[in-house]
Amino acid sequence: MSKRLVILGAGESGTGAAILAKAKGFDVFVSDKSSIQPKYKEMLESHAIAWEEGRHTEAEILNADEVVKSPGIPDKAPIIQALKGRGTPIISEIEFAGRYTDAKMICITGSNGKTTTTMLTYHILRQAGVDVGLAGNVGNSLALQVAEDPHPVYVIELSSFQLDNMYDFKADIAILLNITPDHLDRYNYEMRNYVDAKFRILRNQTSADAFIFWNDDPIISREVAKRHPAATLYPFAETREPGVRGYTENNQVVIETSNGTFTMEQELLSLRGTHNLYNSLAAGLASKVMDIQDERIRASLSDFAGVEHRLEKVLRVRGVDYVNDSKATNVNSCWYALQSMSTPVVLILGGTDKGNDYSEIEQLVCEKVRALIFLGVDNAKLHAFFDGKVADIEDARSMEEAVSKAYKMAQKGDTVLLSPCCASFDLFKNYEDRGERFKRCVREL
Repeated sequence: MSKRLVILGAGESGTGAAILAKAKGFDVFVSDKSSIQPKYKEMLESHAIAWEEGRHTEAEILNADEVVKSPGIPDKAPIIQALKGRGTPIISEIEFAGRYTDAKMICITGSNGKTTTTMLTYHILRQAGVDVGLAGNVGNSLALQVAEDPHPVYVIELSSFQLDNMYDFKADIAILLNITPDHLDRYNYEMRNYVDAKFRILRNQTSADAFIFWNDDPIISREVAKRHPAATLYPFAETREPGVRGYTENNQVVIETSNGTFTMEQELLSLRGTHNLYNSLAAGLASKVMDIQDERIRASLSDFAGVEHRLEKVLRVRGVDYVNDSKATNVNSCWYALQSMSTPVVLILGGTDKGNDYSEIEQLVCEKVRALIFLGVDNAKLHAFFDGKVADIEDARSMEEAVSKAYKMAQKGDTVLLSPCCASFDLFKNYEDRGERFKRCVREL
């Protein structure tokens, strides 16, 4: 009798896992508590995979031999608690897909910069002619690619939620960009739980593997000293320090690996700002470890166009720049955005708070922000922290209202920056929806 695999959540990862499981001969059932998007229903139907939406039927789920869980489902969900009570193994889609491929895995995590570094690394490899797949939080699901469009190399963006349910999977190259408080609502508001989740990216690594990380992150450096990772270490930093393998010196980017030393002029990097220097160093180190030719790395680091909704310049209207940083769903992301600003700022903040501590951006707000607009259903916490620190503060209940108020408050030479610090679920479907609406409102000014 074939093994029963139940998949909870029928988004990109769940549908991909279901198709791979069906191809491998499992008895597959997919259950989603919400409604399933039409395109995923079609994919499940075309592979004759049984599914349900709008509920979790325990009789169909609790008889599973193993469960693949969507990263969006928290452990405290009743169906997960019921499965744990039975001792049913619960894994992630990445863990499941990893069983059926021996491809080289370049895995990227961190509180901020994951998507940019993932896309940049993928860009470098693809431009160099590598047959590479893009997976995780971006691209098509790893499981779907393993089933129907396999590649010898994958670049995978991993959230802490995906790492939570990975056990035997191994990253050949692991990149850990930074660790700052994020998603603490999912980790019982315990920073230790979140840090442990991020460090799962090192599971099963050997000395033949590479671990690339930001050397000056206090949490990472403390954990590395404590954990003694088995992999070969490739720390990076803004300036040269003992043991650091990626840095800048005399306006040059320098990357040192066993495959030689790569250099290029720092001003040729297409991505601006200190945080993007780190993203470029991490992607450059991964590419050099993969033995990509220097001229290919140089070309790709200088022509990469960046990621949508991340410090994305939208328009200049009457001498005011409008910048979409909707992907800044935590305080540290907003800190990077403000740090990169060289003009006075009208800052649009707010949304679903994940346990934020706004003191991290307080100094930058006081130095750079002319006016604040709080865009959310409940702005009480923002008012409690910022009232009295910035002269002009307004509330907005819609993106149209926020952009209209920003237009009136901004002066020639200013930047209107949407960098919300928060998740988007109070007023928008997701951060992409929030960013698209911002851009649409700006274009209608």
